[in-house]
Amino acid sequence: MFPNSSNLGRPPFPLEHQQYFINLPVNIPPVVFHQQFNSTATLVSGNLANIPSVSPPPFAYRNDSPVHTPAASTSFRGRKRLKEQNVSYEAKRQRFHSPHHESISANRTVPLLEDHRRSFPGSISSPLFQAHYISDLTGCVPPLREASFPEPIETALPVAKDKLSQQVLELFQACQQQVYDLNKKELCRTQLQREIQQIFPNSRLFLVGSSLNGFGTRSSDGDLCLVVKEEPINQKTEARHILGLLQKHFCRKLSNYIERPQLIRAKVPIVKFRDKVSCVEFDLNVNNVVGIRNTFLLRTYAYIESRVRPLVLVVKKWASFRGIKDASRGTLSSYSLVLMVLHYLQTLPEPILPSLQKNYPESFDPTMQLHLVHQAPCTIPPYISKNKATLGDLLLGFLKYYATEFDWNNQMISIREAKAVPRPDGTEWRNKFICVEEPFDRTNTARAVHEKQKFDMIIDEFRKSWQRLRDRKDLNCILPLRATIQKR
Repeated sequence: MFPNSSNLGRPPFPLEHQQYFINLPVNIPPVVFHQQFNSTATLVSGNLANIPSVSPPPFAYRNDSPVHTPAASTSFRGRKRLKEQNVSYEAKRQRFHSPHHESISANRTVPLLEDHRRSFPGSISSPLFQAHYISDLTGCVPPLREASFPEPIETALPVAKDKLSQQVLELFQACQQQVYDLNKKELCRTQLQREIQQIFPNSRLFLVGSSLNGFGTRSSDGDLCLVVKEEPINQKTEARHILGLLQKHFCRKLSNYIERPQLIRAKVPIVKFRDKVSCVEFDLNVNNVVGIRNTFLLRTYAYIESRVRPLVLVVKKWASFRGIKDASRGTLSSYSLVLMVLHYLQTLPEPILPSLQKNYPESFDPTMQLHLVHQAPCTIPPYISKNKATLGDLLLGFLKYYATEFDWNNQMISIREAKAVPRPDGTEWRNKFICVEEPFDRTNTARAVHEKQKFDMIIDEFRKSWQRLRDRKDLNCILPLRATIQKR
């Protein structure tokens, strides 16, 4: 994809310093793996010769231009979509109703590809990433996986008997992020990391956010975190300077591959750009490591209860359609919406989710070294709730809770505490209309909602949608199902 990436299958570091990369699956339900590598000692000793080789990604680049590799089944041509993606919706939905399996399973939709490596953890010269690690295989949340691990046991998604629940599940199955979507982002991350290391040799680029936390959709952008050193950096000065250098590098050296690199001077500055080959939009930050931590916290929440992911996806799609999911325009961010759904599920009379940070403080310690963060989800068992509410009931309850019950003037949403807590008195929270606590650094993730007009619009959408859905019990009355699936 980039000039310094002639050998796409080669690890981005010299072999003598290369740690094995661990495969992170998507769309995989909580499982217990039955066996480890044939030789665990191989991993401990770091003998890379015994680790299975990795097939090159299905793209080749010659003379600064992408060319199609005929043997690759997952390649795409420039801006065009895959032929598979042009198949009619009715044909595509057959994969969710396999005649060979009566139950609907979370990972029936897309098979795992065994020849792709994920971006966590990796190896750089920093002391932060200097040892070999083996994923804990005893837990039930999808662990990070090496290619030779066996296929996981399939776990059924929630049973949907009523019409509204069926609609929620249908939307989830059609719009959830697929392996193909993740591989496009991962290919760009891998090649971009090699380019960035021409400027910052000891840096490491991580794919974070919805792409890895279990809540991604087919249309999700890619979030990237560039870690340049172990210590925190000043986001207003040092981070902006680094991003400015990268923006110039993208414009001067990578203009054939990267489109519209733009430096956004926000509280956490980012460079926004578009990969011309995959047509994926990316947001790149520097050393915002809280994003790595919350990625794996949310991933754990996503998989410990089977109703969480479908509910989050339909809420994100609804909020986007209603025009209240765009922090750049003064409404809610996708991250804030996810936290709002988790908070609602924690605060039901019979909770569907616990506070993971309270129940497993050692697994989600905000001071934990980054190279250990990915292990936490592997140790958390499923949460068994006595609450048997359907997806339709939970969607209605979510809308009602924030339309009529939550005290916006005096309360703050906190999944860390698993309850609504009094607003803090700090400057971060004063004169803010919506307060959603970031579970690690405890900042306000909804600080973008700073206008009374936008706040009123958000609450009005909650109220109107709750009333319509309560009366009609049809998702189409608040979110056109067919159009949303086709747009995805």
